Amino acid sequence: MRRPRGEPGSRAPRPTEGATCAGPGESWSPSPNSMLRVLLSAQASPARLSGLLLIPPVQPCCLGPSKWGDRPLGGGPRAGHVQGLQRLLEQAKSPGELLRWLGQNPTKVRAHHYPVALRRLGQLLGSQPRPPPVEQATLQDLSQLIIRNCPSFDIHTIHVCLHLAVLLGFPSDGPLVCALEQERRFRLPPKPPPPLHPVLHGGQRLEAALSCPRFLRYPRQHLISSLAEARPEELTPHVMVLLAQHLARHRLREPQLLEAIAHFLVVQEAQLSSKVVQKLVLPFGRLNYLPLEQQFMPCLERILAREAGVAPLATVNILMSLCQLRCLPFRALHFVFSPGFINHISGTPHALIVRRYLSLLDTAVELELPGYRGPRLPLRQQVPIFPQPLITDRARCKYSHKDIVAEGLRQLLGEEKYRQDLTVPPGYCTDFLLCVSSSGAVLPVRTQDPFLPYPPRSCPQGQAASNPTIPDPAQRVVLMLRERWHFCRDGRVLLGSRALRERHLGLMGYQLLPLPFEELESQRGLPQLKSYLRQKLQALGLRWGPEGG
Repeated sequence: MRRPRGEPGSRAPRPTEGATCAGPGESWSPSPNSMLRVLLSAQASPARLSGLLLIPPVQPCCLGPSKWGDRPLGGGPRAGHVQGLQRLLEQAKSPGELLRWLGQNPTKVRAHHYPVALRRLGQLLGSQPRPPPVEQATLQDLSQLIIRNCPSFDIHTIHVCLHLAVLLGFPSDGPLVCALEQERRFRLPPKPPPPLHPVLHGGQRLEAALSCPRFLRYPRQHLISSLAEARPEELTPHVMVLLAQHLARHRLREPQLLEAIAHFLVVQEAQLSSKVVQKLVLPFGRLNYLPLEQQFMPCLERILAREAGVAPLATVNILMSLCQLRCLPFRALHFVFSPGFINHISGTPHALIVRRYLSLLDTAVELELPGYRGPRLPLRQQVPIFPQPLITDRARCKYSHKDIVAEGLRQLLGEEKYRQDLTVPPGYCTDFLLCVSSSGAVLPVRTQDPFLPYPPRSCPQGQAASNPTIPDPAQRVVLMLRERWHFCRDGRVLLGSRALRERHLGLMGYQLLPLPFEELESQRGLPQLKSYLRQKLQALGLRWGPEGG
């Protein structure tokens, strides 16, 4: 078997040594053994070892002719001389010869020749079990040549020279490594100075935290402690509005914080406009929380009486929040249902949303305030309250259980015996609606009028909801999905808008069958869900199939 030809004056490395010494035209990657011999021959100091360990290798580190010789920088008639010098460097037989080729041809030396020389030096040192000693003067002269010319190197050449210098044992605190490192830092773009963070206290710190988009990751206790540390003069309306919006947006039903907002509203009543008050009151209605502050409602009534004609939209927004809390003041209702107020908002850009809110308030008056004797919203001004699923449900439809519940009802009852997403007067969207006979048989929806009359006429106010067993020739059962996002963050209290819808549907005579998210999430697969729905419907006394008509 023919032995592979090595470099002149050297022999091929033994397989047991593990050295990876590249010849001309090959990339070089020193093996652990060859690096160890280099470091031992150079009497490596701890500084050199730290330099070897801390400076990461540059990838890719391919220094063969494919990168440095085939495409010499500049091209032209001098390209042949450049390639010829590179071949001489790659075939040098000793470190002294390397230095001679570099020093005797200053006009032919280019920046990329220095990494080639360092690579060849490593090959010479790693190609023999006992590499010849290198005179310190030779290494010093080579260092001076690189130091003198490194300002003309590009960043890649600097990285490669720095890496190879450390591998060859040049000290990390020596002139060569320091010069290359300095050039490397000089080429890097300067880092901008860190921004100066002013010292924030109390309300300022709370305001900065609430303005951070990622504040939801912070513990809720941080909110409470920040509020407790703030002095009264630091709790500005802007800070409290940010706090109220944060609680409402993230469904955080924190009694301590909500009570603090209510107290602030009472104390600062004279300085607050209705546009600010609507934002402060928003979390109470959304989170279905009536504060313990005794002056909360009297304060709001005074603000509404003072500001109602100034900001119509803010006025109805405040009343919407109070409607969710079942705390509607008669005096404010008299004002918003007056012909003057209705005519005033008719030509404004937000007329439709105000009419929708007034329609909901009129529904609340019809169903919940039997003692009200003031003006009402004219029939021609009424619009559907919520003619389609809410924005939150549409945004989270892929997380909803509605599709699998619909499939379970289809297989259990048949498509003709339920309606999905049906909007019933005065404008509430139902998840699933069933028509049921007086005997409990589920009837085909197409043969029945799915709507109960509105306003309800069959019984006194609230009696249908409190006593659903009253005989009715055709009852209406509404299956209400209670998804996780229909609740406050604690998962126990329904949001104000959801509680209002269920309360009004019950007062209109619909029999409600809630399907809580905890129960739906515990069902594993469609067969188990069908069994769950069967139990729920049978518990109401419903029958279907051949025996159910």
